[in-house]
Parts: sequence; structure tokens; C-alpha cells
Amino acid sequence: MIFSRASEDFSLGLERSGGFETVAFCEIEPYCRAVLKKHWPNVPCYDDVRTLTADTLASDGIAVDVICGGFPCQDISEAGLRTGLQGTRSGLWREYSRLISELRPSFVIVENVSALLGNGMGEVLGDLAQIGYDAEWHSIPAIAVGADHIRERIWIVAYPDSARLEVSKQRRRKQRQAQVGKDAAEDHAHANGVRPPGRVPPGAIREDAPAISPWLGLALSVAPPFPGLDGAGSPVLGRGENGVSNRLDRVHAIGNAVVPQIPFIIGQAIMQAEGMTQ
Repeated sequence: MIFSRASEDFSLGLERSGGFETVAFCEIEPYCRAVLKKHWPNVPCYDDVRTLTADTLASDGIAVDVICGGFPCQDISEAGLRTGLQGTRSGLWREYSRLISELRPSFVIVENVSALLGNGMGEVLGDLAQIGYDAEWHSIPAIAVGADHIRERIWIVAYPDSARLEVSKQRRRKQRQAQVGKDAAEDHAHANGVRPPGRVPPGAIREDAPAISPWLGLALSVAPPFPGLDGAGSPVLGRGENGVSNRLDRVHAIGNAVVPQIPFIIGQAIMQAEGMTQ
């Protein structure tokens, strides 16, 4: 189960990798919230990361295995004032890390502009380490996965470090036990033996599952097939035309977007590391 911040492309890519389900969003912009509501009408969307807590999610019956999303880049980008994580916008990373600390997910996926490498990356990794998470990262341009634009972005994948690994394993054992009961009910309902898409067979997650270092190489390989999309998913918008509805909001949303092929690859790598591949 994933909890996604900011961009529908994270959920689009991860869900189509075959092993993830979106359980919640957090997005402050009304237009982006409307887009999420259109495509995920039954998924709750919280409106402010500063007020969202693990207790809130728990009280709403939401369990999270993976958190994914980006945080504002304006204070990091070379086009801005470069105040870094001390800036009011990029400083929202602290709220992101707070949620990680509260929720203790099995995996965290973070995206931002590649300028983060020289302006805040050490702080991000330090914050993750302080709350008990190891991390792997790489700068991946959209063109590396078949898109027709560069869109260079840094991708960080974090997971509990060795000191916290046993806690994570115990949590997964409990989740598997609950899933076995759910699967048994589904098997009874699907007497023809056809397994619902995305369901993981009981016992598929290995106790000794490795970290996800293979994803670094996968991300730079030839772009994999991406079900349901024609081409590389490049945005289509008449930027030179007048009268386009919500044009400013659309351009802003596209600027914050990621190509879903990269979360797709990361999702597959996580599934492989967790022994969830078929």
C-alpha cells in the first residue's frame, strides 16, 4: 500500500508495476486535488502535510507500507534563491521526514531536482539516517526511460537500516498473516483459480530479502514496456494557444510531474527485492 504526495504519476507508475495500491494522497493545490479526485475517486486526499500525522491516518483506517513523493524544489533549484532546506518551501522536507519517522514505512521514495545533490542532499540523507533509514539514490533523466525531454531528477529510495530491520520484519509477518486470511476469502470467491491483478501469493516475501540496489542499474537500462500508455507519457498541452481551460494550473501541475516509467521501474525493483515477483 502506498501513500503518495503531490503527483499522480507516482501512483500511476507504482500501481502499474503490479504490486501496489494507493491508499491516500496529500496535496495542497486545489487543481491537483481535483485531478487526483477524478482518477482516484475513492482514495482520501489530505490537504496539508504540515498537519497530517500518523495518528490521523491510523484513525482513518489507513495502513502504509510505502511513502512516495517529492517536496518543493524552489529553494533548491538553480533558478531560485538557493536557500536550500532552510527555505520555507523546500523546508517542507522536514514535514516529510517527520511523517517517515511517525509511520515507519518499509520503503520511502523521494524525488526532487538534481540540484539537490549540491544543495541539501547531505541534510536529507542525514535526516533519514537520524530516524533509522538507509538510502540509495541516483540522478535519472526522463530521456533515460524513453521520454523526449531531459527532466533530470534525483531519486532516493530509503528503507529501515539494519538496527531497525527486525522491527520491519515483524511488521511484515503480521501483514502477511492478515493477507493470508484475505487471500483465502478471495480464493473462495474466485473458484476458477484466476488470481486478481497485483495480489502477492502468501509467503512470497522472503525474510532475508536484500536491499534494492539492483534498481540503480534497471533505471538506466532500456525503458521497459509501460502498460496502458502510448509512448513515453510526455505531457500534451497547447502551450501556445489561448483559451485553454485552467492553463496556468495545468502548466504548474506538469512542471511538478514525473514520468511514471521511473516509479514503475522502482516499484518492480522493490517487488524483486522483497521476493514479490512472479
